[in-house]
Amino acid sequence: MSASVAPSLPTTTGVSFLSRRRPRGLFLQAQPGSHDQSGEGMSQVGRRGLTLRGLAVAGSSVLADPVKGAERLPFKPEGYNYWSWRGHRIHYVVEGEGPPVVLIHGFGASAFHWRYNIPELAKSYKVYAVDLLGFGWSEKALIEYDAMIWRDQIIDFLKEVVRDPAVLVGNSLGGFAALVSAAGLPEKVSGVVLLNSAGQFGDANAKPRDSEETGLQKVILKPLKEIFQRVILGFLFWQAKQPARVESVLKSVYINPLNVDDYLVESITMPAADPNAGEVYYRLMTRFMMNQSRYTLDSVLSKLSCPLLLLWGDLDPWVGPTKAVRIKEFYPRTSLVSFQAGHCPHDEVPELVNKALLEWLPTTMSGGPI
Repeated sequence: MSASVAPSLPTTTGVSFLSRRRPRGLFLQAQPGSHDQSGEGMSQVGRRGLTLRGLAVAGSSVLADPVKGAERLPFKPEGYNYWSWRGHRIHYVVEGEGPPVVLIHGFGASAFHWRYNIPELAKSYKVYAVDLLGFGWSEKALIEYDAMIWRDQIIDFLKEVVRDPAVLVGNSLGGFAALVSAAGLPEKVSGVVLLNSAGQFGDANAKPRDSEETGLQKVILKPLKEIFQRVILGFLFWQAKQPARVESVLKSVYINPLNVDDYLVESITMPAADPNAGEVYYRLMTRFMMNQSRYTLDSVLSKLSCPLLLLWGDLDPWVGPTKAVRIKEFYPRTSLVSFQAGHCPHDEVPELVNKALLEWLPTTMSGGPI
């Protein structure tokens, strides 16, 4: 992945405003029955059934200035709260009072990635931000990692810690974890929010893989492959935990790099210093990342029963807007908000993400229509 990604910002067209000020906090809400079938990108979505406080919108996304003076979760090197799950130490943050909202970070991140969202949302809700097992301040457990291990963790977290029905909000890997958790425990999840979620749709034409191994593969080729993987991934992990490298990668997926600061870099590099972090990285890359096709978005969405909100960074070099369009086509109970942001809109344009969440959450938690 190149660190020199610099896509041009698309212009917002077709919106009539009373002033020339840049729109802030704009909420694009899908109307019932406005299920778009084009699948041609966000600008196509904007041509049908979307409203902006009563205005028709034909633009693709919303642009915001970097965060200035926003309240931020204090960084604590020792972490906040800990919960014992299956004998493992799980870190989480909890702030505020009210109906619960659970925030789930992406690959390599932690609860601190929601630094600008927790204080604002906690003014109206009881906000939890949990570190997935193997990440952040949670234990670097030496287990066989699979997407379902995080589903089980979130489900038990809802049962044992949160207890009341909650809205799950997930970015990247955390988005997929939120989806499978909602499908697995629908009575405890009143809504799901995805921010540039991981996961892929199934390929109907894909041929099943032959799982049988020959003696040559078991005795010689498989051990050699593992040795090669350990050497390569060991080097990649060493490189990935260097602050300069972390900063470079973040700037490649943050369209506005001003929020890539020492707080953010330290929240990623500190957990990588754990003695087990390298082995966890190896297991994630060889077991989990290589087997993502086992769980597809269409199979999970077909089991979902709650409202879904997509908060999407249009300019994400990893997960583009076409995935958001396809999710919306597949699952009708979907609202869509798009931003001129990268892979982590909640940290890049948090004021807009917070605004969208605070407008959508009350209707979801009250059981009202999207």
